[in-house]
Amino acid sequence: QVQLVESGGGLVQPGGSLRLSCAASRSISSINVMGWYRQAPGKQRELVASITSGGPTIYADSVKGRFTISRDNVKNTVYLQMNSLKPEDTAVYYCNGYRMIPSEHYWGQGTQVTVSS
Repeated sequence: QVQLVESGGGLVQPGGSLRLSCAASRSISSINVMGWYRQAPGKQRELVASITSGGPTIYADSVKGRFTISRDNVKNTVYLQMNSLKPEDTAVYYCNGYRMIPSEHYWGQGTQVTVSS
């Protein structure tokens, strides 16, 4: 079992930046995919960005060019750098880890991001 703890959320003005961190209780080097999801009030949870253990990344169209995901397998931490934030980015952001064999998903408790003037 791996515990994930997010940090770095908060209130920011439109156009501002935040960096989210996801610290794992154990090594993430064997976790095939690490990702960030978000859930806004009244909406389904959606994938924001993911990164495989080999490095390839995927981004939601709505955040391409503004958000960057990275992982540090030495520090067992995944980051989400969010720039040019918009009000529609407001949501609870969750860190996720997916191990293929055996198939397991790990979730953090989430961190609130609010973009408002």
